[in-house]
Amino acid sequence: MDHTDHPCFSKDARHKVGRIHLPVAPKCNMQCNYCNRDFECVNESRPGVTCKVLTPVQAAGYLDSVLERIGNIRVVGIAGPGDPFANAEETLETLALVRSHYPEMILCLATNGLELSRYVNDLADLNLSHVTVTVNAVDPAIGKAIYAWARRDKRMYRGEEAAGVILESQIESIRKLKEKKITVKVNTVVIPGINDHQAGAVARRVSGLGADIMNCIPLYHVAGTPFEALTPPSPERMKAVREDAGATMPQMGHCARCRADAAGLIGEPHKEEIVRLLEKASLSQSSEEKLYVAVASMEGFFVNQHLGEAAALWIYGIKDGKADLIERRPTPAAGSGPSRWSRLAESLADCNTVLASGIGPHPQTVLKKAGIEVVVMEGLAAEGVEAVLGKREIPKILLRTAGRCGIGGQCKGNGMGCG
Repeated sequence: MDHTDHPCFSKDARHKVGRIHLPVAPKCNMQCNYCNRDFECVNESRPGVTCKVLTPVQAAGYLDSVLERIGNIRVVGIAGPGDPFANAEETLETLALVRSHYPEMILCLATNGLELSRYVNDLADLNLSHVTVTVNAVDPAIGKAIYAWARRDKRMYRGEEAAGVILESQIESIRKLKEKKITVKVNTVVIPGINDHQAGAVARRVSGLGADIMNCIPLYHVAGTPFEALTPPSPERMKAVREDAGATMPQMGHCARCRADAAGLIGEPHKEEIVRLLEKASLSQSSEEKLYVAVASMEGFFVNQHLGEAAALWIYGIKDGKADLIERRPTPAAGSGPSRWSRLAESLADCNTVLASGIGPHPQTVLKKAGIEVVVMEGLAAEGVEAVLGKREIPKILLRTAGRCGIGGQCKGNGMGCG
């Protein structure tokens, strides 16, 4: 395996070697003030967005279908839309499936590094060759302006303490990666007035740990974030930043800020055919034994209720090709903590999908692990039910953003999940 044949690490490889990102990691363990993870966005090309989130088995099937159509893919990576190790089980299962089916593939991932260190041995065992770690500051006093919070080992950190924990974890992770001879790229998001004078210091610190290459990325304007009003750095400013960092570390200059579901050559537009394959894969694991769809609805006809607010779910089947209401099934009472969602999953064992107008990340994860897909939409329940059970795409005009609650316009999320 030629480890130099990686388009993100080798400028020469970018025009001939394709890569694919498998979007199996929706959760994140920190909140960066420049990040807004819109899962079902087809019009933005940036990290943190994907058309669909897949299970490991779905991702393996999706990879098969893409490789039938794109012959130059040599790299399989995981880059979100959250962080791979906030979804460690799904990440490692996906990598293992790819390695067993395609032993010649280069495997890589991109992470914030917060929980990476404990999985370095697993990555080495899978012969993963490249890891990207995003390091935005080596001074916690600067980092506190970049990170809203971090969560590790069920403990929440904020402010300078969060920035310190993040940096400590990143340093340990890079050191362990290099002990295993894994190639390390360091990404630094350059934020004017915050850390644009830090790139040289970051370069010196990670160079001392053995990191191989650095990628200074200009801040990308993302609506709905604390940094949405900041002006991205000018090309002249970025040139100066890269020269400063380049005195210590080789610089990557061809980054395209890829989506979490990117496929093909770097810089290529997101292909409609790939989007269709991704959407098809997301529907591919509905069990034949799971014949029903659960709908969060106030009256049973429209998908118009947040899952956390639903005292009961309307259970639909299909009859003569049309949605058929079976029953109204109570949900576990609110306020019972995380066990509420595992009990809900048990009560929906005969359902393959839940339709709701909103859902928090924790219940979404619990249901997905139980083999129950979640579709966030608004509109006629029958349209969603008939599409799901007929294995067709739900009209995009009905779909809403998954992964964020959407209830309460002032809520920015606190990292504690949805109760």
